[in-house]
Amino acid sequence: MSSDAEIVVVYVEDDERLARLTMQYLVSHRLQVHLVTRGDQALSEVLKVRPDVVLLDLMLPGIDGVEVCKQIRARLDVPIIMVTARTEEADRVIGLEGGADDYVSKPFQSRELLARIRAQARRGRGESGPRAERIEVGALVIDAATMEVSVHGAPISLTTIEFALLHALAQRAGRVLAREQLLQLLHGSAEEAFDRSIDVVVSRVRQKIEVDARNPRLLKTIRGVGYMLTPGER
Repeated sequence: MSSDAEIVVVYVEDDERLARLTMQYLVSHRLQVHLVTRGDQALSEVLKVRPDVVLLDLMLPGIDGVEVCKQIRARLDVPIIMVTARTEEADRVIGLEGGADDYVSKPFQSRELLARIRAQARRGRGESGPRAERIEVGALVIDAATMEVSVHGAPISLTTIEFALLHALAQRAGRVLAREQLLQLLHGSAEEAFDRSIDVVVSRVRQKIEVDARNPRLLKTIRGVGYMLTPGER
């Protein structure tokens, strides 16, 4: 990514004061921000703007953030950061289950938010860093250059966080990765995330790559330890 000025954000938030302060901070760091104040207006703005990142509040007038997330996810793979007003883990799980890639809890630090937006924008553009361009694990093929995934030749559509998780596991196929390792790889710090966030993303990936997500043959749970990608049969 050549410049932060290229990062375009659609910000869905009905709290006028918070929205104004957050926008001022992001714009001062050369991000372009489009504000939407109602959930039922978010999808049309996202489709019009085609942003690098969607910053989405959970509690909104019109329709709530989870429904907005599902609407966007049905149309685009744009990175979505969910903003939750409460700190309960359940709220964050709901956001991730709805298809969000990351989350921040109010009150949030502006610097942390900016860092997360930048990280998601890089990830969404496939600029997360050097990596092998093509990885094959059994019938699973991952092309890191194009962020394309297929199983038995059938294309699989993944969000940026789902791709990042699968890519991290594929790079270490046959090895067990603990939740803490995956949290570090995906969020930069195990302390900033929570264990169930990994479980939710794993569940989402399994729904897409496994024939029977309840009896996975590719992405396996190693009870009490973590997860492992194996060259199983689909």
